[in-house]
Amino acid sequence: MPRLALLAALWGALCMVSNAAANPDAWKQRGWAETDFSKTSIEFSDILSGGPPKDGIPSIDEPAFRPAGEIKGIAATEPVIRLEVNGDLRAYPLQVLTWHEIVNDTIGGVPVAVTYCPLCNAALVFNRTVGGEATTFGTTGMLRNSDLVMYDRKTQSWWQQFTGEAIVGSETGNELEMLPSRVIAFGDFAAEAPNGKVLVPNNPSMRSYGNNPYRGYDSSARPFLYNGEMPDGIAPMVRVVAIKDRGNPKAISLVILREKGEMSVGDITLRWTPGVNSALDKGQIAKGRDVGAVRAVRKGADGKEVDVVHDITFAFAFHAFHPDAEIITQ
Repeated sequence: MPRLALLAALWGALCMVSNAAANPDAWKQRGWAETDFSKTSIEFSDILSGGPPKDGIPSIDEPAFRPAGEIKGIAATEPVIRLEVNGDLRAYPLQVLTWHEIVNDTIGGVPVAVTYCPLCNAALVFNRTVGGEATTFGTTGMLRNSDLVMYDRKTQSWWQQFTGEAIVGSETGNELEMLPSRVIAFGDFAAEAPNGKVLVPNNPSMRSYGNNPYRGYDSSARPFLYNGEMPDGIAPMVRVVAIKDRGNPKAISLVILREKGEMSVGDITLRWTPGVNSALDKGQIAKGRDVGAVRAVRKGADGKEVDVVHDITFAFAFHAFHPDAEIITQ
């Protein structure tokens, strides 16, 4: 059964089970004895089980790479997360991230966690330094507002992927530094950097890389494993460009940006270009509909454009975490 159909079938049961088991005593019996549950910024009832246990969706902790020019099995229009730090340029294909959700890497001398939550379509990169020390991140198997809840292996604190904030444990209230990245077509990355490093599976037979276990999800009427408030004036599964820059979150409907091609929001310029598959549409990512790519930039002190932290997510997810923030729809 496709993952999407399975989620639909189990939705009611998962909610009842998750809410009943949403307490520290139950969690401690499932691998969380070292987590300090006396510290939290959320209601425990907001946490739902996504199905897998702790590390049931395995992070990639020893990433392997190959030059872009040597890569096979990725179509030119497939989405990859483009990340450049201190001149080190790498690509992380969503056909891999879909199955692992977190890649712990070091790029340009900076320890990073490259993350992707399929249910929110949120692709975000963090500096994985906690308390002044580099650590690694894993998946809790939990969701909040349908978004991945990560944990750090130093303190066993739980972190919200969408915001980078610790929500349970000794690190509660602290935030990870977000690093600018963007989702582009693999072909564009390969053209830009034929020798650029591209993440490849450590074990190609471990998962059905290239296939989409969430077939049809981004054309659903509503999200799964989410029982929160829906946004006004925009369908919940419409993609929006979420600007997470400088503590003033805002979002712009991708429909509007696609029509205009370029928009300015304050001092930030957004540009949309075609040619990137949705990772959450067809059974094979390479056959997904064209949702395009977005770049968000502002002028630096030297007059040159610099990338701004942003994400392409669903309207419901942005509203869930930023209920008072504006979503521009026209």
